[in-house]
Amino acid sequence: MAKEFDVVVIGTGPGGYVAAIRASQLGLKTAVIEKRDLGGVCLNIGCIPTKALLKSASVFEHTKHAKDYGLKVGDVEVDFPAVIKRSRGVADGMSKGVQFLMKTNKIEVIKGKGVLAGKGEVNILDDKDKKTETVKAKHIILATGARSRELPNLKFDGETIINSENAMKMEKQPKRMLVVGAGAIGIEFAYFYNTIGTEVTVVELQKTILPVEDEDIGKELAKIYKKAGMKIMTESSVEKVEKKGKNVIVTVKTPKGEEKIETDVVLSAVGVVGNVEGLGLEDAGVKVEKGSIVVNKETYETDAKGVYAIGDVIGAPWLAHKASHEAICCIEKIAGMDPQAIDYDNIPGCTYCEPQVASVGLTEKMAKERGHEVKIGKFPFSASGKAAASGHKEGFVKVVFDAKYGEWLGCHMIGDGVTEMIAEAVLARDLETTGHEVIAAVHPHPTLSEAIMEAAAEAYNEGVHLGTPPKKK
Repeated sequence: MAKEFDVVVIGTGPGGYVAAIRASQLGLKTAVIEKRDLGGVCLNIGCIPTKALLKSASVFEHTKHAKDYGLKVGDVEVDFPAVIKRSRGVADGMSKGVQFLMKTNKIEVIKGKGVLAGKGEVNILDDKDKKTETVKAKHIILATGARSRELPNLKFDGETIINSENAMKMEKQPKRMLVVGAGAIGIEFAYFYNTIGTEVTVVELQKTILPVEDEDIGKELAKIYKKAGMKIMTESSVEKVEKKGKNVIVTVKTPKGEEKIETDVVLSAVGVVGNVEGLGLEDAGVKVEKGSIVVNKETYETDAKGVYAIGDVIGAPWLAHKASHEAICCIEKIAGMDPQAIDYDNIPGCTYCEPQVASVGLTEKMAKERGHEVKIGKFPFSASGKAAASGHKEGFVKVVFDAKYGEWLGCHMIGDGVTEMIAEAVLARDLETTGHEVIAAVHPHPTLSEAIMEAAAEAYNEGVHLGTPPKKK
């Protein structure tokens, strides 16, 4: 006889496990189905282990510059296997944490692949696609996440052409690496490998690296990375990859013509694609468009009654925190509550390279394209006392306000620790805070966060720390 639940969640990433925990908290009998490790991509082969790698690179970089802080240390070397081992240890610890949460919240964990099988039913398949059992549920939530997108001319072989999972588990540090795609994933790995001594080339099709960010951010980061020895090729594309012994020859099309680059490994980081295959979606009546499951963004229910989807599998933005918030909204709707709908225009994005990048809302270009007359404020960390004291004066905070109403349209940051600062802008925008209210809010000194207030003051010609003469009104 099939086990029966109120809620069954397929997938245990930041969307799936959060949905399961919230469901259990609300008194719903809950089970999760997971074919790999609890925690999904984020905890095991994504966000968390990547940040561990980046921290190792950051510590290495800081130690090399110890003399800048009046400290004397010996030569510092990278123990690459140890760096990878630490990263895996952090990931394993987080996955065990999710196991603990499942047990604490009395959530049944079912190992295997979940496939929709008729109204209110899910078949569980083993690793050979053999059915092991069937479970029943009033509500089924698809939280199967996404995987690296594979280009036709860049087929992953796990050795010379790799994806992000391969990049964080390499046994030996490559001497040379070419990164295709300069989004958050590509840039984070480019920073990591370049910092620990790999010769890195980045190829990006758009005009700037981190192309979803404000153009000023991409230009600033490219300038910093070129100075650090990284080769940045924008408005360029990989046309062909040819293996040459253990290495590869990459043909790159640039604005100046074709260029051939020899490298040890090619990391393809050109985005992700939702895991929609093999879930029985078509038979269940679940609609898929452009590789993403279509849902009602208020309830997250699909076209199939009682079947819901959240997280990366429903499309951009592909962010863990977005998935977690969708999970809570979805479950609370199921439980008959009235949760606040997610404002998809106010979801922050963070890139954890060094210097870090964080943003929320409209870029300057987007704001103007939408018809706003804007006020732009920019405050460089070179003018920040805290940044100077910490030895990280690169970067800036840029704010975009609507000139007529003072609405905070966007906030864009590049600098040390800015991923910890962006929440101020998210909350302020959610509360419809105006530019003058930001200026009037007392920020502690010396802190990096006061750069936000300073940038707002610059937007309204009220700044006092840059030495710029006041503009005539």
